[in-house]
Amino acid sequence: MKPYHVVDFAELPGVPCPCGTARRAFAEVESFPATVHVTSISIDALPHYHKRITETYYFLECGADARMQLDADVIAVKPGMCVLIPPGVRHRAIGEMKVLIVASPKFDAADEWLD
Repeated sequence: MKPYHVVDFAELPGVPCPCGTARRAFAEVESFPATVHVTSISIDALPHYHKRITETYYFLECGADARMQLDADVIAVKPGMCVLIPPGVRHRAIGEMKVLIVASPKFDAADEWLD
C-alpha cells in the first residue's frame, strides 16, 4: 500500500446534504484526522451546525452576490476566501457556489444538526 492517497472528486458519488451535494474524500484514511469535501451549494441551503466538527469553507466558485450566514451575521464571500466555522456556529451558504470543505474531526452525519 502506498503512503499517499489520491482522489478524483469527479469520480466520487455525490451525497445530499443540507447545503446541496457533497463529494467526500479520505474518510477511510485512518492516519488522516479530517475529511475533505467538494460541495456544490444549492440556492436553498439550510442553516445547520455541528456539535463536534470544525469546518473550513474555501470558496472555489460563486457569483458576485454570494454570502455566508454565520449565526446572526451575513458576510459577502468570493472565490479565494476561506471561513473557519467552529462547532456550535449555525451556518449556511447563500447563493449557488462550489466550496472545498475540510471537516475536522472526520465528517459524521450524526453531527449535522438542523434547527
